[in-house]
Amino acid sequence: MSRRKRLISENLRTEIAKELGVFDIVQNQGWGAVSSKDCGRIVQKAIEIASRNF
Repeated sequence: MSRRKRLISENLRTEIAKELGVFDIVQNQGWGAVSSKDCGRIVQKAIEIASRNF
């Protein structure tokens, strides 16, 4: 059991990855293969969405 708490749901992360065009990497190689730059873009987009809904 992982002790890390997810701050972003898997569904939201997947939707953002699709929107940014990196979901094919996730499907083929997993989240570990996504570049740091793209991970940063995913986080940035999640923050943007959260701030709109807050």
